[in-house]
Amino acid sequence: MTRFSADDRERIRAELVEAGRELFARFGFERTRISDVTETVGIGTSTFYQFFESKESLYVEVLRHERGRLHEQIHGAVADAETPREEVETMLRTMLREVRANPHTSRLFVEGELRFLEEHLSDADRRSLVSDGPADDLPYAESWTALDAFRYDDPEAVRDLLRALVFVTRAKDTALVASEAYEDVEERLIETVADGLFVE
Repeated sequence: MTRFSADDRERIRAELVEAGRELFARFGFERTRISDVTETVGIGTSTFYQFFESKESLYVEVLRHERGRLHEQIHGAVADAETPREEVETMLRTMLREVRANPHTSRLFVEGELRFLEEHLSDADRRSLVSDGPADDLPYAESWTALDAFRYDDPEAVRDLLRALVFVTRAKDTALVASEAYEDVEERLIETVADGLFVE
């Protein structure tokens, strides 16, 4: 077994995660092989197992990084919002833009790869994915539902509603919505949802 210095281990692990991120985004979980990842990084396939127990474990690590990056984008964008209604609009714009722009995020949440992955994770990986990530992927729901002006008082129902809206991105480049009209349709949907969540 090849021995690596602590610096080498950190570098190789980071390179495996980045290679996995790119390959999973391009080909999906099922069609990406461990050998594809190790070839990209320039290590032997057997060496991979010094860093990750399985392809699923690597995918969990990639998902952690992707989720953290998405949260940073959302929090950074929402921080500039001046009102709760602006927070809702900003969060939705950021989420939908990310799903449209990032094939990895789209595969995970829109195309159902996350559910497929969860069915194939070990118990340890499943617990790790839950416990090591942010405790709440839509933390603003708690503060919104506490407002008198907010229509709903169940934070989880609000989270479910906002998560479900990512599926609107499937309409882009289909016969349902002309591609040149999609951005206007999405913006109107965001405004309509925000209007509906707040009472006058």
